[in-house]
Amino acid sequence: QVQLAESGGGLVQAGGSLRLTCAASGRTFNRYTTGWFRQAPGKEREFVAAISRSGSTTDYATSVTGRFTISRNNAKNTVYLQMGSLKPEDTAVYYCTAGGAAMNPDYWGQGTQVTVSS
Repeated sequence: QVQLAESGGGLVQAGGSLRLTCAASGRTFNRYTTGWFRQAPGKEREFVAAISRSGSTTDYATSVTGRFTISRNNAKNTVYLQMGSLKPEDTAVYYCTAGGAAMNPDYWGQGTQVTVSS
């Protein structure tokens, strides 16, 4: 069992940057692929990024490639999402995930709101 807690969301102007942090409980964190999803108002939840257990492999949605970077620190049980060149369409609740497959994770955090103003 893994518990995930996101932080770092907020309000930012278009073109700005934010870094989301996901703190995970449990000593087996480094056994899990982890990632981020998001859900905008009125839209379905969508994949954003994923990172392998060792951190050597990453995957991104086309819409964020080149602007977002996912990373992890297994010693700190933490996953990060560095977001840059933010656009209003990035506005969403962002969820940290772990376990299972990258596109179908087992564990979800409660989410953190990111709002990008134009």
